[in-house]
Amino acid sequence: MTDQEAAHAHWLRTARELADDLAIDVVEREQAGKAPLDEVERLREAGLLTLLVDAHADADRDTGTATDTGTATGPGAATDAAPGDDGDDGGGAGWRTAYAVVRTIAAADGAIGHLLGSHYFLSAGARFFAPPAVAARVERQSAAERWCWGGGIASRERPLTLTPVGDGYLLNGHHGDVTAAHVADRLLVRAARTGSGEPLAVLVDPVHPGAVYRTGGETFGQRLAAVGGMDFDAVPVAEGDVFGSLSADEGVLSPFAGLAAPVARLVSAHVCLGVAEGLLAETREYHRPNGPARDPYLVSSYGELAVVARSASALAEQAVGALTHGLSRGEDLNDDECAEIAVLASVAEAAATRAAQDIATRALDVIGARAADQRHGLDRFWRDTRTHTLREPAAHRLREVGDYFLNGAHPVFALP
Repeated sequence: MTDQEAAHAHWLRTARELADDLAIDVVEREQAGKAPLDEVERLREAGLLTLLVDAHADADRDTGTATDTGTATGPGAATDAAPGDDGDDGGGAGWRTAYAVVRTIAAADGAIGHLLGSHYFLSAGARFFAPPAVAARVERQSAAERWCWGGGIASRERPLTLTPVGDGYLLNGHHGDVTAAHVADRLLVRAARTGSGEPLAVLVDPVHPGAVYRTGGETFGQRLAAVGGMDFDAVPVAEGDVFGSLSADEGVLSPFAGLAAPVARLVSAHVCLGVAEGLLAETREYHRPNGPARDPYLVSSYGELAVVARSASALAEQAVGALTHGLSRGEDLNDDECAEIAVLASVAEAAATRAAQDIATRALDVIGARAADQRHGLDRFWRDTRTHTLREPAAHRLREVGDYFLNGAHPVFALP
């Protein structure tokens, strides 16, 4: 077994152990809907918050010449390395491992899987949008203090305003869809520079009194993902905490920075796959105590659902392979390669979305009326799936895929 394989296996074991722990009281926690402070601490103690941080590549990132080897070796990219013993070191894992961990956690608790996946994407924001020296500094501090990242830099969000003041900036406005809004150590948000209107990725410390959590009311699903609104009133931002542009205008972002979009799409896909697989595993347990299933309707229904899940999983695996190869290309990646990766990620997300919606409905059908018993909490799978997929409708991804297939059009850079 190679070091990479050993590291991947280690983190999957860690994720399964935590998933088993979360599964014990997931129904009670989900129904209570409290802020996931304890859950974040469990992620922190397991080392999963620093999974993607490569503690051994800082010197190379400071000079902008990453030398990591393996599946993800571009500027600032981590590879699956053997975990260290120092609690302040990063896990050194790559995206293939991170996605597998998100999927494992989501199978037990969809909301915490969503929270962890968002953390991975947002914590990697500096790699895509900030200069190498800034990315290295932020990553070192994040690893040392084991930050939980929240926020949101979605293209659909109306950006906050960033006004130059002295040697820094002031952040103002309202952000309506912030993940981990009141449990994160740092937030990464989208803000428009006053004057030019250029959208920028901005790192914010939420402890400032001007950053106020404003819940917009409870959602019926993903309740433990701590998604809510935030008001920002003259919150100071240091010059070094403004990472860089999020503009979709042609030529602004490098193809490597453009990979941020498929990275995020595949987080969404693995959250959906995890929730779907978690529900299938739970519903299967309802039938096993009675011995081998004989009902042909029941057997064929599970067969169909297994095909749906495995088909979506195969597409996700293909997209992850293309993504990790693209990351290994670093700044040598070209626009055509970036577009192909983005389309594959959109295909995977659309397939995972449809699979999760189909399974969340039909898996309950095969149980029947017993699935409605609140003590089992099986409805949480459907509610988590629908809440997640309402934010990212498959129709948008299908349009991108169709335009690329028919017309060769590159997808416009858009973050979920």
